[in-house]
Amino acid sequence: MSSPNYPELGGRRAIVTGAAAGIGRAIAAALARQSVKVAVCDIDYAAAKGAAEAIGGGAVAVAVDVRKRESVEAAFSGAETALGGCEILVANAGVSTMRAALDLTDEDWDHNFDVNARGVFLATQIAARRFKSRGRGVIVNTASLAAKVGAPLLAHYSASKFAVLGWTQALARELAPLGIRVNAVCPGFVRTSMQEREVIWEASLRGVSSDRVVRDYIAQTPLGRLEEPEDVADVVVFLCSDSARFMTGQGINVTGGVYMT
Repeated sequence: MSSPNYPELGGRRAIVTGAAAGIGRAIAAALARQSVKVAVCDIDYAAAKGAAEAIGGGAVAVAVDVRKRESVEAAFSGAETALGGCEILVANAGVSTMRAALDLTDEDWDHNFDVNARGVFLATQIAARRFKSRGRGVIVNTASLAAKVGAPLLAHYSASKFAVLGWTQALARELAPLGIRVNAVCPGFVRTSMQEREVIWEASLRGVSSDRVVRDYIAQTPLGRLEEPEDVADVVVFLCSDSARFMTGQGINVTGGVYMT
């Protein structure tokens, strides 16, 4: 099935964090197919460079550590110089670890919040300050199904993604008068390398096989399959387009029906 075409996106510029692989790479590629000039930003510069080359369409690679303000500032400056500006931010970079809540360490908590919550805070704040002077801009944050329903063995991850949704809603209200829209997507069980790691962790913690974990994911999904990164990317492109011009502050479920409210 082909994706919709949004001609108005042609020539716009986008920064996508965590874009070297998985959902982020799919988002960057989907935007590039709409003739958006994309900065593929990632902590792994070599992987970002490979992704940008594969995506084509003038995509550029930029190194960024979303946990550090100076790195995000430098990444935005470099990306805007390379692209000639920026109208779109997709704050996608994220991490996960898995452990029972009572066994969580300070390091588990800090690692998830530093990337998932602080990383979104820094990227969106820096982008919004730049967009403000131009009177327009679009921000899309990657949250999670776990931002809607607390996930066992992922309590710390869930908490960090709930923070992303709260920030998205508050930021959307503050930035709406400035012509800046802010939304989030909430993916479900997405087939990525991150999920592959989680399946192994969950299987070990539950004492079941990895196949059993995957079957359980599919059984919870009314549409009957694992989600693909492209399923998320198409929704992100829509949110970046003028077709979503009257949408802000939303956390859009892209879960195959796992969560419906």
